[in-house]
Amino acid sequence: MRLLIKNGRVLDPTLGLDLIADVYIVDGKIEGVEENISVSADRILDAHGLWVLPGLVDIHVHLREPGEEWKEDIESGTRAALHGGVLRVACMPNTKPPVDTPEVCSAIIAKAKEKGYVPVYPIACITKGQAGKELTEFGRLKLAGAVALSDDGKWVQDSEVMRKALLYAKSFDLPIISHPEDQALSFGGQVNLGKLSAKLGLKGVPFTAETVAVVRDLLLAKETKGKLHLAHLSVKENLPFLRWAKEEGVNFTAETCPHYFHLTEWECDGYNTLAKVNPPLRTEDDVLAIKQAIKEGLIEVIASDHAPHSPLEKDVEFELASPGMIGLEFLLPLSSSLVREGLISPLKLLELLITNPAKVIGIEPPSLRKGEKAKIVLFDPEEEYLVTEDFIQSKSKNTPFLGKTIKGRVKKVILEDKVYEF
Repeated sequence: MRLLIKNGRVLDPTLGLDLIADVYIVDGKIEGVEENISVSADRILDAHGLWVLPGLVDIHVHLREPGEEWKEDIESGTRAALHGGVLRVACMPNTKPPVDTPEVCSAIIAKAKEKGYVPVYPIACITKGQAGKELTEFGRLKLAGAVALSDDGKWVQDSEVMRKALLYAKSFDLPIISHPEDQALSFGGQVNLGKLSAKLGLKGVPFTAETVAVVRDLLLAKETKGKLHLAHLSVKENLPFLRWAKEEGVNFTAETCPHYFHLTEWECDGYNTLAKVNPPLRTEDDVLAIKQAIKEGLIEVIASDHAPHSPLEKDVEFELASPGMIGLEFLLPLSSSLVREGLISPLKLLELLITNPAKVIGIEPPSLRKGEKAKIVLFDPEEEYLVTEDFIQSKSKNTPFLGKTIKGRVKKVILEDKVYEF
């Protein structure tokens, strides 16, 4: 089959491309990217006004399988990823059982090959049972397919255990993904510590719970020269320490999520459990600081932290509600606001969403290079639409953007010779 995409704004951070051009695909492989390609084709797609880009890479996704398939499973989660233009997914290990053995890791890969719409890359646990005490077998986990190590949902509280993890992981070229949260400071916290927590009568989570953990982990990474990735950063107080770590040449990368540069703590007003997330939504000053960190290059990855929960976990009292929100389908639309605000270019945005996350976990990013299998997204950065439950492909619908109008929509996804239209 010969497929021709015409007149799109072709963006590829792997090739440094940003131009109005055509993309020619033959039998599922990219044959060329040029201006005004004039060939016969079985199907022609008009991409005028659309971005044409390689698929996104999301390295912070909870697929909930094994163990909590009523919230999400590999099939539904990867279908949601496809709907959002995310064509590579790395899944977090806090499943039931957790991904702390090669057998669980291999089972996820096998299920993804059988049921997945897009490739899935497992992230394995740093410690057995995520208990923060005894390291897992990093080498065997890597052989089973693990691309990184994390106790996501739990910070490794014992500094010596974390130090050993960073040293041990170097031998296998695996990054350690930290969930920076000192639980001695955050325990029992429901929302950001401040005016809202006082108004609602809820225990607050101070910024120090995150920043103390960030500082410790950066210091350990400096000492060990291990590869550290800091997940879902949310507070302005991190920025001076990220700048210091860059100046010192610390081997680290940092990540944030769209909700941390779109929403503030006041989204939780009225005890809105859909906005309960960990770390919690913060202040307007924090939102501005996260944008500044992205602009400066201190934060190099944007990920969804896709965390599905059913009504069983959300339609309850705020203190009992599980933290987390879905995000795979909104990753590109919400992130594209950074371009509209003039903070970064479209090509820089795609580095944050494609090449940088792929580099963190050591995989090849999707590319429009000639000879590559077609994994292409057509995205309208200007279309506005109402987020409804029918729109969402995830099993769970837990997002504070439900019922809101957002801008930017994935229109089509091309996987080799298949065209998915949304």
